[in-house]
Amino acid sequence: MASKKTRTPAIDIGITDLERKKIADGLSALLADSYTLYLMTHNFHWNVTGPQFNSLHNMFMGQYTEQWNALDVIAERIRALGFPAPGTYKEFVKLASIKEVEGVPKANDMIRHLVTAQEATARTARKLFPVVDAANDQPTADVLTQRIDIHEKTAWMLRSLLEE
Repeated sequence: MASKKTRTPAIDIGITDLERKKIADGLSALLADSYTLYLMTHNFHWNVTGPQFNSLHNMFMGQYTEQWNALDVIAERIRALGFPAPGTYKEFVKLASIKEVEGVPKANDMIRHLVTAQEATARTARKLFPVVDAANDQPTADVLTQRIDIHEKTAWMLRSLLEE
């Protein structure tokens, strides 16, 4: 008996295929920036040294844990829109606006790198808003709003550590 091939039903959520694709592409860039930021923060958590060790080690752990949880939210929104989420280093490097940091910077340089990466991730999320607004996609707008808020607040807190 021949097996009957089943087709995946079309997605009919009130957002066109083209709009869903544009949103998924933007979210993929956000996922790539978010993963790169996560990895940078975790790396710095492992490798920070100096007089600020304890406070930075603990702060970085809180930041990378929050970032890790956000990755799932972003990837699952891409999936809900009907597209595969990027999930390899090769894809993330191609999509990310954040460049990896080579070597082990000093503690204050780690903070500077993280400020830059937090701000870049906020910009990536903000850049997607016009597409999301035009598509009337409130769930993605909610994800973007939450991510921008976290990245801007974290960048501010990190910048505060660098003030004299």
